[in-house]
Formats: sequence, structure tokens, C-alpha cells
Amino acid sequence: MKLGFALIGICVAAWGEGKPRLVLNAVTLPDARFGARTLFAGLAAALVAVPFGLILFLVEDRWAPLSSVDGGARDGLHGVVLHHEGLVTALKVLSTIGSAVVYFPLFAAVAAWLVWRRLPRLALFVVVTVGGSALLNAVVKAIVHRARPVVADPVAHAAGMSFPSGHAQSAVVAWSVLLLVFLPALPRGWRMPAVLAAVAMVLAIGFARVALGVHFVSDVLAGYVLGAAWTAAMIAAFNTWRRESGKPPVHPAHGLEPHHEKRLAGTAPLRRDPT
Repeated sequence: MKLGFALIGICVAAWGEGKPRLVLNAVTLPDARFGARTLFAGLAAALVAVPFGLILFLVEDRWAPLSSVDGGARDGLHGVVLHHEGLVTALKVLSTIGSAVVYFPLFAAVAAWLVWRRLPRLALFVVVTVGGSALLNAVVKAIVHRARPVVADPVAHAAGMSFPSGHAQSAVVAWSVLLLVFLPALPRGWRMPAVLAAVAMVLAIGFARVALGVHFVSDVLAGYVLGAAWTAAMIAAFNTWRRESGKPPVHPAHGLEPHHEKRLAGTAPLRRDPT
């Protein structure tokens, strides 16, 4: 409970520190825009982190409605999948797709390819965002130390603690990173389908973890929120880095390096980005 209150308190404090103040000295328009965007990115990360602190508080406080949802989903979904071997296999495949066994080699290859395409800034973003998310999840799990669900006749097993779901958090981070990096290379007509496919995969992986009986609903929700907060913080850090390199910040909806769409598509010559 104390950790939940602490997280909410930190977010409120961050909000207070980040409130815009009236400054009378002259500033340039680009600086003002950058400051506003950085402020909004920081506030977005704080606002996303508030629900995580709230979920954690309710979990540690054993709030009855949330406990009812957790227990009902655990027992109800387990009762369904227990008698459908094909469904269990499909859920395990989804779970494997959303695991470190797939993500770490995948993003190591993505980072190496970005370095080869002379996009080291994007490569570092990939490594720090994906690796940092895994480390953050491990730290929070160790602090909260919530046991995994216990069901009769389990169809799957998972090691470690339960809160927050590492699969759910990694799904949000991984699919967000793929979109942020490669969205500029996609034709405009494919961008919305790519976003919808990413959302579907994130939801499917979270559902699989609950249905297999290895996570509570609240674990998955907390993983989603923590993953979103971490991604928002990394986007803000990336934009700060761009600004310090003399480049304007970018809107995440356009990807992190929208002016390198040809290089991301593999059609541009390999020239090192000067910044």
C-alpha cells in the first residue's frame, strides 16, 4: 500500500513541478514549442503512471471489487480453456510470441539493422526502451512480490512474481517501439491497419496470460499502464536528445525519425546522419 501511495505522490509532485509558469523574458518560438511539447510529454507520462499507482494501491489493499474481477476471470477463463486443448495451444503460442525469448533477439536484430542503416540514435532508443522496460518490470515485481494465481489442474506454469505482468508490459513497449521506428517507412494507407494490428496483439497477449491462469486481470492492466508510461518517458527523452542535437522534436504519430523514411525502408544510400 505504501508503494502505491508513493507512486501517486511522485506523480502529483511531478505535475506540480511541471506546471507552466508565466515567464516575461523573451524566448524564441522554437524553444517555446519545444518546452510545451516536453511539458506535455512529461505530464502524459505522469498521468499514465497515476493509474498504475492506483491499481497497485487497490491490489495491496485487497479492494473487494477488484479481487472479485481477478478471481472471477481466473476461475471462469481457466474453466473454459481446461477442456479445449487447441485453445490452450493457441494461447501458449501467443504467450511465447510476447516473451523475452522472442523480443530480445528480435530487437537486437532491429538495433543492429538500424546501426547498419546509419541510424544510431534510433538503435539506441530501441535498446534502452526495450531493455529498460524489462529491468523496470523486474524491479517492480521484486518490490511488490505478489504471488501468481493458483488454479486446480493448471494448463501452464510461469516462474517469478505476478505484478505487473511482464508480458503485458513488454507487449505495449515492443509494439509501440516497432511502430515508432518503422511507421515512417509504411505507406500511409497501411499505417492505421498497422496500429490496429499492434493493439490487437497487445490485447491478445494480455488475454492469453489471464486465460492460461498465470496472471490476474489487475496484473495485466498494471503491465499495460506501466508499459505506456515507460514508452512515453522514452519518447520525451528522445525528443530532448533531438533538440540538443539541433533537430526539432517529432510527434509520435509520425514516427521518431519521419525524415528518414527512405532509409528505414531500405531504399536510401547508406550515409551517416550528421546529427
